[in-house]
Amino acid sequence: MKIFLKIFVGILGLGVIILLVMRYNTKAHSPLDTAIFTKGDFKIEVVYNRPYKKDREIFGGLVPYDTVWRTGANEATTFETNEDIFVDGSLLKKGKYTLWTIPNAESWKLIFNDHMYPWGINLDKQAYRDAQYDALVLELPVIPLSEPLEQFTISFGDTGEFVHMVIAWDRTSIVVPITNKAQVMVAPSEK
Repeated sequence: MKIFLKIFVGILGLGVIILLVMRYNTKAHSPLDTAIFTKGDFKIEVVYNRPYKKDREIFGGLVPYDTVWRTGANEATTFETNEDIFVDGSLLKKGKYTLWTIPNAESWKLIFNDHMYPWGINLDKQAYRDAQYDALVLELPVIPLSEPLEQFTISFGDTGEFVHMVIAWDRTSIVVPITNKAQVMVAPSEK
């Protein structure tokens, strides 16, 4: 009986080592990064992994259209805010979310999901996201980039009125307007 226990423990240990090596190897190709925006006490933090283009067709190829994407590589991307915010005019309560997207040629769906997942995809390479936990879903237009961006990037910019979270890779970007105050959106013709 002891020999079977030793064999079982050995196999289990080997499995853990293999999983750790696989995760290390994927992180070497898609390093972990953090994008942070702070203004006074207001803070947003996005933790994500940054794959490289490597001469591949990205959107509509490596990242298929009309399919949920983990918005990076490896673990699901996380988005955390310490205050209630308005994302493109819609309320998102303070907290930590996983950030998912559904890319298309003309627009992307941006999804804030309030469930945490063990990895970005399952063994069938499908996104782990469970739609019943979606806290906010928005659709934003694609903004083409004039030059390809080699590494997937999430960054922040501050216009004074809004924070802009920019998600960009290859020749594609989306800009996500965020504010921690209720803003009245006025069309240019109404000013």
